[in-house]
Amino acid sequence: MSVSDQNKPAEKNALWETIVVLFQAFLLAAVIRTVLLQPFTIPSGSMMPTLLVGDYLLVNKFAYGYSRYSLPAYNPDWFEGRLFGSQPERGDVVVFRLPSNPSIDYIKRVVGLPGDKIQVRDSILYVNDKPVPRVEDGVFNGDTSDTAGVGVQRSVDDYKDVPMFRETLDNGKTYQTLDLGLSEGDNTAAFNVPEKNYFMMGDNRDNSSDSRFSVHYVPEENLVGRASFIIFSLGNETPFFQVWKWPTNLRYDRFFKGIK
Repeated sequence: MSVSDQNKPAEKNALWETIVVLFQAFLLAAVIRTVLLQPFTIPSGSMMPTLLVGDYLLVNKFAYGYSRYSLPAYNPDWFEGRLFGSQPERGDVVVFRLPSNPSIDYIKRVVGLPGDKIQVRDSILYVNDKPVPRVEDGVFNGDTSDTAGVGVQRSVDDYKDVPMFRETLDNGKTYQTLDLGLSEGDNTAAFNVPEKNYFMMGDNRDNSSDSRFSVHYVPEENLVGRASFIIFSLGNETPFFQVWKWPTNLRYDRFFKGIK
């Protein structure tokens, strides 16, 4: 037997061990992505100033339990409702599947829980007929990439010195919102949130397709998870693969920033 023949079994064993290690790594990543944490990218400005276009997030999928929409892609109709479910708190930033098209992920803030009455009057959010306190909290200036909104479209100029307001909910959660001026969503009908459903709004109040409009109520089954923190952020519409542009477009101050 030649030396080359003696090496063949060792080479085959090394190849097989490599395949096993790669499969185990893939399986571990799939389990983590399905059960614990899933990455998401912010494609629009509907959650400004809290989230910016080009933010890369990790979403806690364990926070609200699991439904058939917990799988990243294919969603077999194995069961209804949620397993190990817990209710979101008012003020949580949540990723969910769009009720009218579950293949699309949305991210908004929970402002209405099951049984709540929600209404917006003269730009003020009312929860169960009580106004949510808000105070002026500086101004917001967005770069070009921050203006890609959904719902009511706005130009780049609309995001220069935009007034910010800090809202504080009855559970103590506080966050900033943008006010671009008079818009369709500043005065709404009263919405009575059904059981096992939630009412969502974007922090960019005048540029967000949310429960005031086409999204309507979001069933608890459609919840994917709670947005936990930003792990990475690229501005100026920089594609992730264009690594050579990172040094001038990274938003270093947003790395590992918690989402409130």
